[in-house]
Amino acid sequence: MGPVGRKLGFAAAAAIAAAAAVYVGNTSLLAPHRDGKPVLLAHRGMAQRFDERDVKNDTCTAARMLRPTHDYLENTIRSMRASFAAGADVVELDVHPTTDDAFAVFHDWTLDCRTDGHGVTREQAMAKLKTLDIGYGYTADGGKTFPFRGKGIGMMPTLSEVFAAFPDRQLLINVKSRDANEGEKLASVLNALPVARRRTIMAYGGDEPIEVIRRRTPDVRTMSRATIRSCLLGYIGYGWIGLVPPTCRNAMVLVPINVAPWLWGWPDRFLNRMSGANSSVFVLGPYSGGEFSTGIDTPELFARLPHGYSGGIWTNEIETIAAGRKD
Repeated sequence: MGPVGRKLGFAAAAAIAAAAAVYVGNTSLLAPHRDGKPVLLAHRGMAQRFDERDVKNDTCTAARMLRPTHDYLENTIRSMRASFAAGADVVELDVHPTTDDAFAVFHDWTLDCRTDGHGVTREQAMAKLKTLDIGYGYTADGGKTFPFRGKGIGMMPTLSEVFAAFPDRQLLINVKSRDANEGEKLASVLNALPVARRRTIMAYGGDEPIEVIRRRTPDVRTMSRATIRSCLLGYIGYGWIGLVPPTCRNAMVLVPINVAPWLWGWPDRFLNRMSGANSSVFVLGPYSGGEFSTGIDTPELFARLPHGYSGGIWTNEIETIAAGRKD
């Protein structure tokens, strides 16, 4: 073999060695397995399901409710209590600031879809919100019947009431706005809690308020649309060298199930790296673009998770997925 051949052979051997090193450094097969069952996150608690086709952020989901199988209403203490009883480890809830310095636990930006009230939620006093019927607008037959009308009066809780009802349970707070001032207000509420309590709380939502909470309340894991995109794309881009992007640190990392296989070291090595960065991982349903994300809501999707998976699962069907976790 001549000099050129020897150089080519050396280059090929070096390339193979480099590829082998990348593989060994990132394969999940050689990573320590994390024992334990998956961590279940109940999105909106025990909630009424709805037709998810073409759903956008401003869709009135109460008007397209599916036939009810239970009488729980989302974002209520009763719903949260049922979710924990069903097997949830974390319950997600939505908040809006009110004009009397409280935080209302309610999903919609406006009151018109789900309640007998009108107007923007954050422009109301909590005392007024407490008088509303939050079950008023639910219908599964195009408005012919309203099975929860009159049954949700006074059931909209404050964030303080949720904290008091579940003093040691894990919660995920969704900030619905892009208002940095809301982030300041929520950070002040969270910083008034004991350190140990803050570490059981996560927050996600608009980029601006979440950035404030991330900076002011480092004990709380956070995620926004901008940070999760930066986290996942950065990890796919250079995670093979073992580095965790800054936006993946002290974070809540949401992973669509169809994106997960592209993550270096999925699942165990990836989960270990995120745990080492003080981050929690939750798998979502498949993402195909747009504003709306699904959860792991069916046995078929649950079966797509790796065998022995012990990370987090985001679900809208806590009873179904909790039953699958026990099998």
